[in-house]
Amino acid sequence: MILPPDPPSGFDWSSHNTYSVSLLHRHSEQRTDETLVQRHLDDPQRRLMMLFGDRVLVRSGRADFEGNAASALFQETDTQIFLGLDPEGRPWFAGEFRSEPELEPGEALVDLRSLARDAIVGSDSFGPLAQARATLFWHQRHRFCGVCGAPTVSIAAGYQRNCTGCGTQHFPRTDPVVIMLIQDGEDRVLLGRTPRFEAGMYTCLAGFMEPGETVEDAVRRETKEESGIDVGAVRYHASQPWPFPANLMLGCYGEAISTDIEVDKAEMDDCRWFSRDEVKAMLATTEVGKLHCPPRLAVARHLIEVWADLK
Repeated sequence: MILPPDPPSGFDWSSHNTYSVSLLHRHSEQRTDETLVQRHLDDPQRRLMMLFGDRVLVRSGRADFEGNAASALFQETDTQIFLGLDPEGRPWFAGEFRSEPELEPGEALVDLRSLARDAIVGSDSFGPLAQARATLFWHQRHRFCGVCGAPTVSIAAGYQRNCTGCGTQHFPRTDPVVIMLIQDGEDRVLLGRTPRFEAGMYTCLAGFMEPGETVEDAVRRETKEESGIDVGAVRYHASQPWPFPANLMLGCYGEAISTDIEVDKAEMDDCRWFSRDEVKAMLATTEVGKLHCPPRLAVARHLIEVWADLK
């Protein structure tokens, strides 16, 4: 199996993935200090990000608001998430509109994919937005206790909900997904596509991990289920928060020990082997209809690019 070299000390591949980097220090130890959290909320330099589902309020190329604009927006949300402090010590929060807002001139609600793909805001916003989207989505789905059905209330600066009936504590969750580039020798990799993909796009296989399963076994199981290919050695490479809505992508390389493809048509439209030269040609175009790889915002693209550049 061809693998990327070990990174130099202090470097990690994950830091090159969209939604992976945040300049904020989360300060999780401060969340249960209600007095301190309130002081952050009252800080005139606080920043606020506002979402409505998977769309973000953007104004003048920014997704964060301060001053009077933040104060007004705070009135539009019932849940306030403390995201952390930036390098200047300013507190950042996130909230969700109760209903779709009426936009002012120069404002837009932009979905998270378009926000990153089209570079509508700076890349330093992507990490905090991934944090905000995943946590707010969890709040939407946990307003009532899964044990007794009573309402829950938000505490700990938005990182815990307690049941008002039985007292059960609920915490945000992240759903792990394996995504893998399977190699056959030194010059071929396995890529696939689902019916929902745009015409011509092929990418890495992927799937949710199951309870009691290792990352390596999840890679082997998902690859076998979707393509019929058996996988031997597996190596983790990099991760990426994927806020659609609250996944953690675990990027891996795997070594094929069989080559005959049997596509699971219930999940996949096609799977096939591609040579290094074919992959490089696919990386060089984004034209719909032609063979191409996923956009740069996806960790799949990163896995493919790293492999394609190895000699």
